[in-house]
Amino acid sequence: VTNDTFIAPSASVIGDVTNWDQSSVWYKAVVRADSEHSITIGFCSSVGEGTVVNTLSSTGQLETGLPPDTYIGHYVTVGAGCVLKSCRVDDLVVVGDKCTILEGSLVENHVILKPGTVVMPYQRIPSGQMWAGNPAAFVSELTPDEKEDIQQQALKIFTSTKEHILEFLPYGRTF
Repeated sequence: VTNDTFIAPSASVIGDVTNWDQSSVWYKAVVRADSEHSITIGFCSSVGEGTVVNTLSSTGQLETGLPPDTYIGHYVTVGAGCVLKSCRVDDLVVVGDKCTILEGSLVENHVILKPGTVVMPYQRIPSGQMWAGNPAAFVSELTPDEKEDIQQQALKIFTSTKEHILEFLPYGRTF
């Protein structure tokens, strides 16, 4: 964790978790990598309020044979109340509030998941698209403006973290 990474006082970050510079884990979020599998949160990415990010158990394996780590790329905005489990979210993605991304799934670059979307196990969401629903279904191709807005949204959240970083001392008590 670097000096410009924000972990809210009520958030829990446990185990083998890597937080890149300018990343943030917001209030009451849980990032739990205590099962011998790692979690990575990329540069200028955020994990929203009440979101749970975890991995399969230490004995759990993906059908693909890949390690069941959870990877959140750079400039990714994960909304409030989401669940991400042993999945890969590549760079420049917006995960709307209350989305679920299940094990073995892949969300490629430049994707928007509308609020409440459920990405089923081992599902692939191709680059440059918007998806929604339960289970996730294709909605549209992203416009150039929508693609640009993804990075701007991540930068806007980082700007707001600066205020929160200044508000809390680097040590203290959470009640």
